[in-house]
Amino acid sequence: MDFDFTPEQMAIRKHMREFAEREIAPKAQMNDREGKFDWDIAKKIFAEGFLGCPIPEKYGGLGQDYIAYGLMTEEINRVCSSTRTLFSVQTSLVALTILRWGTEEQKMELLPKLCNGEYLGCYGLTEPEAGSDAANQQTRAVKDGDDYLLSGQKVWISCGSIATHALVFATVDTKLGHKGISCFIVDTKSKGFTAQPIHGKLGLRASDTSSLFLDEVRVPKANILGGEGNGFKVAMSALDNGRYSVAAGAVGVVQGCIDHCTEYAMVRKTFGKPIGEHQQVQAMIADMVVECEAGRLLYLRAGHLKNKGVRNTLETSLAKLFCGEAANRAGHNAVQIFGGYGFSDEYPVERFFRDAKVLNIYEGTREIQKIIIAQDALGIRYANGQPSGRPTALAGASA
Repeated sequence: MDFDFTPEQMAIRKHMREFAEREIAPKAQMNDREGKFDWDIAKKIFAEGFLGCPIPEKYGGLGQDYIAYGLMTEEINRVCSSTRTLFSVQTSLVALTILRWGTEEQKMELLPKLCNGEYLGCYGLTEPEAGSDAANQQTRAVKDGDDYLLSGQKVWISCGSIATHALVFATVDTKLGHKGISCFIVDTKSKGFTAQPIHGKLGLRASDTSSLFLDEVRVPKANILGGEGNGFKVAMSALDNGRYSVAAGAVGVVQGCIDHCTEYAMVRKTFGKPIGEHQQVQAMIADMVVECEAGRLLYLRAGHLKNKGVRNTLETSLAKLFCGEAANRAGHNAVQIFGGYGFSDEYPVERFFRDAKVLNIYEGTREIQKIIIAQDALGIRYANGQPSGRPTALAGASA
């Protein structure tokens, strides 16, 4: 594995950083205060073509690799987690899922418009009784001629109120468990489809989060993604991509905390000297730097495997777990370094602190990631379908 970025990867990272600093950062704090999804920023992202970063040019994307996509995601999240949510949902959970599972007709119809922002997508998996237990889908799909009628509820759906199309997971029979689930591409303008925004969130206040309600929404059989009965496989593969972007975004949170804390620590003075000269502050900053570097290597390794087309569920879970935890610790330490000012929204670190919490929750809680990782290590269930090949504690030991 080459640890050097290519000139193209470095250029796209630089371009995204400059865009984020220029267009997103100046409005991030106010949008968070007002709980406002900023369409002006979204339209500028559409115009830049960022949404199609890892989508082949044939389908309207930039044709970049997963390393470039991870770096772009990190740079957005370095200034605003809410904006990163739009970027990740549209690209990881929707576009890449259609690229992986869609028919050629579905890809040609949907992907170019998802890449340019004409279409916006959301990922309708979570339900009131189906969070970590994703196979427990209660949304029903009833066959009606060449169509299906979908009825049920989805909750905590990012971009649910602004989406033009939703990937909705529904079952033909709850008794079939995961084998009864299919994924449907649903036009949100369809009769019987409604979305209700969720307010009062701890973080991600400038992103759209909604509940979806489906009352006999008619969906053509041709809109099934990945074939009948394969919905659970579609959902899990989408989460592998979603967790990758969450991990990269989490590193962005840590880097953002480092940037603000190192600047502030050399300006703010106590006991006659900058607080950056106090060992306790240095220790907190050192922890952030170490975890930022470690987390970046973890998500880049997962991206490297994605570039090779190798299954990477384990590596993605490792990155998602570690980076999410690191972001929470960095947010905590950043508020501590800023002291009273960190307790107010005068500086961005309190927003980083609040936004980081969801990284432990959505797209697979930290507890779910630990189950995946531990079961793989124990040989109970291999995350990538086969042993990882990692040396164990007993490897090489004498009999």
